[in-house]
Amino acid sequence: MKLLNYYDNGLRMGVVTDKGVVDVELALRANPTSLQVPTTVREVLNGGPQAQDALSHYIANLPPTDNANYLKQEDRLTLAPCVADPGKIICIGLNYRRHAEETNMPIPAFPILFNKFENTLNGHGHTVPLPSNSSKVDYEAELTVVIGKNAKNVSEADALDYVFGYCNANDLSARDLQFRTSQWLTGKSCDGFSPIGPYLVTADEVRDPNALDIRCIVNGEIRQNSNTADMIFDVKQIVSYVSQVMTLKPGDLIMTGTPEGVVMGYPEEKQIYLKPGDVVTIEIEKLGSITNTMVSEEAGA
Repeated sequence: MKLLNYYDNGLRMGVVTDKGVVDVELALRANPTSLQVPTTVREVLNGGPQAQDALSHYIANLPPTDNANYLKQEDRLTLAPCVADPGKIICIGLNYRRHAEETNMPIPAFPILFNKFENTLNGHGHTVPLPSNSSKVDYEAELTVVIGKNAKNVSEADALDYVFGYCNANDLSARDLQFRTSQWLTGKSCDGFSPIGPYLVTADEVRDPNALDIRCIVNGEIRQNSNTADMIFDVKQIVSYVSQVMTLKPGDLIMTGTPEGVVMGYPEEKQIYLKPGDVVTIEIEKLGSITNTMVSEEAGA
């Protein structure tokens, strides 16, 4: 399944189908069922396989129609982050071999962990305010893992069983703020710096998360073009490793690093950082694409 969130007098969940986006709550009013069908992404995540199965079965058995009030046209929706309330946003630094090489940094022996916060979340089609105290905002295309059940000290062999699904992310980074100190938090946690979505795609549709093409496109120009196979630590290793450090819970996000092609990786004389009006698209195979426009901080206020 492909789930999304959208705004309409609050946050609403939709399921992407061939006929359009099914607003689950509205569909249940028109077609009641004895099944315990979740109506929010949080309910799907917390409900485990039973909730996912109930939702999948319900959507598959809706009566055929093209004009029900619960069918929405995606391009008319104001989309929200596909997970709106993660307990944790964990990020992995320098996790693509060619990205580490382009930045002249050593290949890490262990995954490099840092974090973001909920204030950074952003959705498809929205603007990103560029902070006034930075002149070096960079893009980072990233595959993001969405945890589906409590994970503590899980093995690599079992790690993917704890993944609900995946989504696109742009781990935007203000490089001049990021490298003021040895800790990267300042440059990573600006408002709107984590666009995710548009879809939360269930793991069964993705199958192998380390065999996906991943790209970043800026103003129509391909800047990053790689495959998740270039990860130094693959998804199962990352989930297992993080679970040794902290308990992962449903809805937690793990951004798994970015491939080569970021602005910071260019020679200094060729570095052109993001500016107001730039349009950035992140696309990953099987996950669709998310697009955001950069604006000045004043315009985004």
